[in-house]
Amino acid sequence: RTQKTEEDRARMALSSSLHPKQSPAVTSELLSGALTLSREFQSEPCSHESLIIVVLGASGDLAKKKIFPTLWSLFRHELMPDSTKIVGYARSSVTVEKLVTQFRPHLTILDKEKSLFQEFCSQITYVKGSYDDSEGFDALRMHMEQLEADDKASCHNRMFYLALPPQVFKSTSSGIKRHCFGRKTRGTKGWNRVIVEKPFGHDSDSSADLSQHLSELFKESQIYRIDHYLGKEMVQNMLTLRFANRIFSGDLWSRKAVSCVQITFKEPFGTFGRGGYFDKSGIIRDVMQNHLLQLLTLVAMEQPCSLSSRDVRDEKVRVLRCMEPVKLEDVVVGQYVADPQASPDAEASKGYRDDDQVPDDSITPTFAVAVFHVNNERWDGVPFIIKCGKALNERKAEVRIQYHQVPGGIFGKDLKRNELVIRVQPGEAIYAKMCLKTPGLAFGVQGSELDLTYNDKYRGVRMPDAYERLLLDVIRGQQHHFVRSDELAEAWRVMTPVLKELEEKHVVPVPYIFGSRAFPEADALIKRYGYHYSPSQWQDTRAKI
Repeated sequence: RTQKTEEDRARMALSSSLHPKQSPAVTSELLSGALTLSREFQSEPCSHESLIIVVLGASGDLAKKKIFPTLWSLFRHELMPDSTKIVGYARSSVTVEKLVTQFRPHLTILDKEKSLFQEFCSQITYVKGSYDDSEGFDALRMHMEQLEADDKASCHNRMFYLALPPQVFKSTSSGIKRHCFGRKTRGTKGWNRVIVEKPFGHDSDSSADLSQHLSELFKESQIYRIDHYLGKEMVQNMLTLRFANRIFSGDLWSRKAVSCVQITFKEPFGTFGRGGYFDKSGIIRDVMQNHLLQLLTLVAMEQPCSLSSRDVRDEKVRVLRCMEPVKLEDVVVGQYVADPQASPDAEASKGYRDDDQVPDDSITPTFAVAVFHVNNERWDGVPFIIKCGKALNERKAEVRIQYHQVPGGIFGKDLKRNELVIRVQPGEAIYAKMCLKTPGLAFGVQGSELDLTYNDKYRGVRMPDAYERLLLDVIRGQQHHFVRSDELAEAWRVMTPVLKELEEKHVVPVPYIFGSRAFPEADALIKRYGYHYSPSQWQDTRAKI
């Protein structure tokens, strides 16, 4: 009732402020936009806000390679509140100077920005403490209170980034809630938000246990489960591409026109040096269950009622609820081995099990292809093929929508299938593969592309890093691009049975050579579900005259 009253007041206030001759359509659009913003930003504005960003695990790899460089990028582009302080927290005995030395090689500083960088570093402080006792968190709380007292702001906001291994998630989240959360008192305002890094559990049970723990401490609106893939340009472009263009809606984006959907993730390097961590997860948990399943939901979802985070995430959850758990017969796994032709000092000269951190009998997959089915009216019968792997021939992440063969066949039966390709990385692009008349006097059929490569079309436009977009979303309180608890539960429901079956049946991965495109068993599964491969490169096949 309270929310409805607030919306009614907003509607009345906006209606009274509109021009009396404003058209009903424009009025409706403005009202819709205003109410969406009203739901997204419930707190009242402050005249002066302070923000403290606490990086827990400040001395770790994620902090030095991603979080601090991201904070610097937001600072240098003036995207953070003026009164922002950064507090590092970890068990290590390090100084701020040592912390800066650790992350400095991972960021860019122009000559004209040296003084600006010194200003950024002056906003950083450090508190040493454990993740499982109150003494350290009490010290952190008192440090933050002192920073806020010095600032004299009317709103004190606190953001906690858990850049930590999963085994300390529970103790750390409990510690910051009991000791470090800012509490509203008379005359003060402010928010508390917690960023949680993956893995969000190891299977359905462990994920549910972690979600239950977090829900007992925080409101869902305070929890930001970060998946950096949701911050990538082309992933965030998916909603606009689908729902702002008539040519990508209706029957053209359904089983009536689409033959299959393939989502691919490839990396040209192995896991050497981090094999101990990777061996506990494998490629399915590390990439498929989170990054790529998120892409699938964005491709398959229905148009949301609005662009509010609740409505967008509701539609993603509905897609997952329409999916049955993956079957073992629809999965092929592989594990890379050394390339016998590689030079001894090359990374390709070492297979996955050659890493000292990996057991000699490990069956952890470094490659997987799986077929998913969305059992609803739009996608019934359309296979969604997800393929991902390490130590392959190239770096690439893309979504490939392949259409049915043209009926009738007046140009023969060997025409290349139409495809819409959304290239996530590297080199963001959208291109459509189609058939055209061969240029010149010949009248053959030639495959070609309509190509929108972002580097060509939008030269000079800065493409922010995924973490930069997502941290800015947290500051703004926007949860569109973060994983909700029910969404996480449904994703694990789809993946957990096949993960357990692979482990219980001791399925041995197919060996493939470091640098391979794939291997025959994976290609056979993809072909069985109707995907037709054709190269993208234009080739001159005109008749010689």
